[in-house]
Formats: sequence, C-alpha cells, structure tokens
Amino acid sequence: MKLAMIGFGQAGGKILDKFLEYDERTGSNIVRAAVAVNTAKADLMGLKRVPKENRVLIGQARVKGHGVGADNELGAEIAEEDMDEVQGAIDSIPVHEVDAFLVISGLGGGTGSGGAPVLAKHLKRIYTEPVYGLGVLPSQDEGGIYTLNAARSFQTFVREVDNLMVFDNDAWRKTGESMEGGYADINEEIVRRFGILFGAGEISPGGEVGESVVDSSEIINTLSGGGVSTIGYAAEEVQTEKKGLLSRFKGDDDADGIDAANTTNRITSLVRKAALGRLTLPCEIEGAERALLVLSGPPKFLNRKGIERGRKWLEEQTGSMEVRGGDYPVSDSKYVASVVLLSGVTNVPRIKELQQIAIEAQENIEEIQNQSEANLQGLVEDGDDELEPLF
Repeated sequence: MKLAMIGFGQAGGKILDKFLEYDERTGSNIVRAAVAVNTAKADLMGLKRVPKENRVLIGQARVKGHGVGADNELGAEIAEEDMDEVQGAIDSIPVHEVDAFLVISGLGGGTGSGGAPVLAKHLKRIYTEPVYGLGVLPSQDEGGIYTLNAARSFQTFVREVDNLMVFDNDAWRKTGESMEGGYADINEEIVRRFGILFGAGEISPGGEVGESVVDSSEIINTLSGGGVSTIGYAAEEVQTEKKGLLSRFKGDDDADGIDAANTTNRITSLVRKAALGRLTLPCEIEGAERALLVLSGPPKFLNRKGIERGRKWLEEQTGSMEVRGGDYPVSDSKYVASVVLLSGVTNVPRIKELQQIAIEAQENIEEIQNQSEANLQGLVEDGDDELEPLF
C-alpha cells in the first residue's frame, strides 16, 4: 500500500522519520511522499530523513517558531490560518500514485493534537483518497494537560478521518525507562507493526508473490466504516539447524525439511498471540467490526491452510464475518510474523478512562489554561524577535 504520510507536531514528525528509515532499511516502498508540519523550528530541524523542502513551519507570526506550549486550541487555530502553506507542500505529492493519506500525530501535545484533525478535514474535502489517522496517546504520567488534550483531540480526530489507528504509550512504556529512550523504542514498535501491514501487497521487481496476496483494497475495505483500530503483532525466529536443534517452524517431512502440519499449527499459534497479546491499543477483541490478518516471512514457512485456520479463529473470536487474510512473503527474513488489524473496536478501557479523566480535568480547566498561556508567553519572550531561516 502506497501512502502519502504527513507528520504533524513533534511526535508525528519523529514517527514519520522512522517510517522513512524503515522504508530505506527494508525496501518496502510504503512512503510515496513525506511532509512534516510543526510550529517549532527546532523539531523540524532535528528530522533526519524528511526532505527539507517538505518541512513546513507554521504559526511564525504568532509563536515565532517556538511551538504552542501544549495549547492545542492554539495549535488548531494556527493550522486553520496557515493551511495554505501546508497545502503548498502537499501539492508536490503525486496523489495519483498513492492509495491513501496517513496523518500521524501525538494526541497529547499542542501542535499535533490541535492541527492533525484540522488537516484531516481539509484533505477529505479536497481529495477522493481515504484519509487515515495514526494517533499516539500520552502516558498518564505526562500530566493532566496532555491527558485533556488527548481526550479532546481523540474525539475530533476520529470524526475527521476515515479510520483512526491508535497507539497507547501507557501500554508500552517500561518501568524505569527514560522518557527519550522509551519513546525511541515505542516509535520502533509502531513502525514495525504498521510497516508489515502496509507493506503487504507491495511486491518489488523480482520479489516473491504470495499464495493469497493482501493488496491495498483489502486494507482499505478493512478500515472502511470509520471508528478506531488497533494492531497486534507476534513473531518467531526461523532457523535451519543450529547445534542439532530444529526451529519449531522446521521439520524433516519433505525435501525442504518443512513439516506442513507443524507449520500450520505454529501459524495458528502466532495469530492467537498477535490478537490476544500486546495490541497497540489494548481492548477486548470481541465485537470488532472487521479484521485483517497478514502473515509475513520466508515463503516456505507460510502456508494457505495455516492462514485460513487463523482467519477462521479470528472470525470466532471477534464475531465478525468481515475477516480477511493473506501472506506477505519476505525471502530473506529470519522471522515469521503475524500482524492482526482489528477495526471498529468499541470495548476499549483506555478510551473510557481517558474520557473520564477529561471530565474531571474540566473542573480545573481555567487553571490549566492559564498555566499553558504563561508557558507559551515565556517561550516567546525568551526567543529572538527575528526568526532565522529554517534551513
């Protein structure tokens, strides 16, 4: 699936940069175009792979390149006012070559949480391609203003996109891990899961073709109908022989040493682990409206029977009759990986908790806003009156 990705805000830009690195490393060619948008000049300058001409600094007249200080209402206002500048970068995207737009943003800050829904609404008004969101929820220990921002942004973002795929930092931060190190690991997890999902069906010249190919239309159909999506992932290393032992994906029943029955069982186990293990947004999978299963790995370790059995298991667990499945062969991979996309999920404890916290935070909203405005004013006063060129 070929995507035009737009990273909005600090988190969105960093994740976009990580997607470009993944594309470069794996040759998956997912990212057809990349644009980063921010109110903070330093964040844009810190990006490594987004082309300089596609880094858009907005809000210069109001915040002078210093960001919006976690004020997502100001972030939304600036996005509205400076949308023409963002559109100028988007105009360079070869839209006829992309299957969809993906707007990436952290939901807890100011620029991304305020501006990403504004951009999504703008894109849907102009283009016929689907517009998806990838929203990252903040950890609870980041503070009340970030939780409040996330609750507001989530409700708006999910309304403006064709589907909102969510990653919950709270479920992935490790105890005792530094914030910077934690977010680097989290971004890697995000890109790994979405990379396999969106990479399905993109066959490079001379590459392997799956027995049951998942193409972009199946991803689009799974994400159709709106709502919230979560992704599960599980992988197991495949080996030839090592110290006389055989991988659980390897046997000696045929010429290639592949035990078909064992492979089928291992694939089914991986599907269960992906769906019931660590989802990007933890939830009860029962009641998911649609699902998509992608198995990735060396072709000889993927078989149709295992994928079909895994697909039927997902039907039973979700209660959905819209469960698609297929394989994504990667000849030089050392792993068999299972990715499960669950779309239209409703029983999500984190979202319910987020909404409740937001209700409670409303009681202190005046104090929180005053503090945010004071922080923003301090940033502007500390900076130079004149902006230097961005690059």
